[in-house]
Amino acid sequence: MWNWDYTLLILPQILEALKLTVSATFVAFAVALVVGLILTLARRSDFKPLSLFASGFIEFVRSTPLLVQLYFIFYVLPEHGLSLSPFIAGVIGLGLHYSTYLSEVYRGGIESIPPGQWEAAKALNFTPLETWRKIILPQSIPPIIPVLGNYLITMFKETPVLSAITLVEIMQTAKMLGSHSFRYLEAFTIVGVLFLVLSYSSSLMVRRLEVRLNLR
Repeated sequence: MWNWDYTLLILPQILEALKLTVSATFVAFAVALVVGLILTLARRSDFKPLSLFASGFIEFVRSTPLLVQLYFIFYVLPEHGLSLSPFIAGVIGLGLHYSTYLSEVYRGGIESIPPGQWEAAKALNFTPLETWRKIILPQSIPPIIPVLGNYLITMFKETPVLSAITLVEIMQTAKMLGSHSFRYLEAFTIVGVLFLVLSYSSSLMVRRLEVRLNLR
């Protein structure tokens, strides 16, 4: 049966772990945003080795499980002199994994720009950097913001996998509380409700943002 006294006792610990979960999500998303854009630009490069490397990296990461990538970063790299904390290894692994998906989102936004925009930039003698900074990116990124928001929500729901590399996020905290008291009902229910509330509210925000962007 549900025990409210026990629920109130463990709630502060779960909420504290939620802060770490949210922090890991946003840091990993920042990594994914930056690396995803770099991969997109590299893939479009006229320098063939760079383009092939970016394409190969994207396909490799997307074709292998996130858990395997996390294990490699956290357990294999220390054997070669690079030891990372669970948090750093987690956000790097999660960020790199989703950067390959965000790169496809960026690519879709960039390819939606009419060819005339590129030609106009060339006619105005813009450098490639100026073309990207002043013309292409300002037009291609706003329409894809809702899609990026959906990936942020997906990353948030994916964070429990970080418990596999000993990061004590919200799910790992619930498991530890359950193993200490042999009561799992309250801990896992609280975690499920928190994921539901935060994911659903974020999804509503993304939908409203999408409507606003479509009305402009």
